Amino acid sequence: MGQEMKKNPDAEGVKELVRTRYAAIATEERASCCGSGGCCQTGKESIALAVGYDAASLELLPDGANMGLSCGNPLAIAALREGQTVLDLGSGGGFDAFQAGVNVKDTGLVIGVDMTPEMLQKARKNIVQYRERTGLDNVEFRLGEIEHLPVADNSVDVVLSNCVINLSPDKPQVWREVYRVLKPGAMVSISDLALLKPLPESVESMAEALVGCIAGAALVDDTKSMLGQAGFQDISLNIKTDYVRQLQDLNSPTYRRVTEALPNGESLADYVVSLAIVARK
Repeated sequence: MGQEMKKNPDAEGVKELVRTRYAAIATEERASCCGSGGCCQTGKESIALAVGYDAASLELLPDGANMGLSCGNPLAIAALREGQTVLDLGSGGGFDAFQAGVNVKDTGLVIGVDMTPEMLQKARKNIVQYRERTGLDNVEFRLGEIEHLPVADNSVDVVLSNCVINLSPDKPQVWREVYRVLKPGAMVSISDLALLKPLPESVESMAEALVGCIAGAALVDDTKSMLGQAGFQDISLNIKTDYVRQLQDLNSPTYRRVTEALPNGESLADYVVSLAIVARK
């Protein structure tokens, strides 16, 4: 198996690094992956549109819910239905959670889980505008780690996640937790970053690369293995290159520095892809 199947000896340190950096993004003290001096709205919208979101859905979002942190569109694959219970892992400001809420309507429920209090505060504040724009009151946010979800067994119809599991230092535990909370026959629809081949040590050691979701990404084959070991069936992994190329076009500072650390002649797209993950319990 590849490198990501090994136990990270400094898991709490990794979590604290991620928590600190994403708290800064939530309070706008730090840019996300999409821009240079600050995360410009144009960059955020460009990323969302590039990975498959439509402009009409983005218009309904509360101001500030889109922070440019997506690497795919799990909603496009999930085909959510009215009345479903949906769980969004690492929900941030509520970008996917609020869009899911519109799909499941007033008889459904969307639960967002995030380990960063500042993100949770931002998401809960956004609920007010979500209610005003949609007339719905079906989204809630809970503080918790995705390795230990504050959600009951066999209670969720669909689990979503967008560029979050790659940040976890214990991915097998995340997949076990996802399996636990899903109802029998229920599905996961997840967008994540993954590796086609191991990153050079010079990149793995870069803290900014971890927070940018790169150094923490698992190999594609390891991801499939972890899903199988957790008990999932009907596993489908769809490799996409649009996200990485879009960030390169936007001249993202994090990705530019990572690219500079790669061997001569290689680009980030030689290593990193966006992975659309679908599986059933």
